[in-house]
Amino acid sequence: MDRPPPGPGRTAARRSPARSATTRPATARRDGRRPGRSPARRPRETVPRYWFADRLLAVLTGRRPVHSMLSHTVGDAYEQLVQLAPADAPFLPGREPEVRHCDEYAPRDGVIEAFARITSGERVHALAFRLERGPDLRWRCAAVEAGRRPREAADA
Repeated sequence: MDRPPPGPGRTAARRSPARSATTRPATARRDGRRPGRSPARRPRETVPRYWFADRLLAVLTGRRPVHSMLSHTVGDAYEQLVQLAPADAPFLPGREPEVRHCDEYAPRDGVIEAFARITSGERVHALAFRLERGPDLRWRCAAVEAGRRPREAADA
């Protein structure tokens, strides 16, 4: 079947004789990613366990007031935060604590049991918390446990 010659503004389609319309270049994968590239990852702040770990750490270090977590907690979690929140900063000045890593275990749908590794200088602290998804599909903290603060560990 003959094709009409290209007219003004039209160009002839060119194909390599080695490739047909059904083959893909060797560098493309079925999912559209190139080999050696990892899939796009969600920013850390959009992952519920990291969002809560950052907020809980801010409360536990005195950078945020406890009542900032009032609408993000259910059950006894708020009272646990009140008990854990320091009257004075438990970390040494110049050693701002940060969430180094946070992972999760999901025992069932709508529940996340998370654990975070918190570093302050050369010290490592533990933070564990439970998240539950409510009927409005929002995550809320249902329980919080923190490793002993440096001052308490020194007294023991």
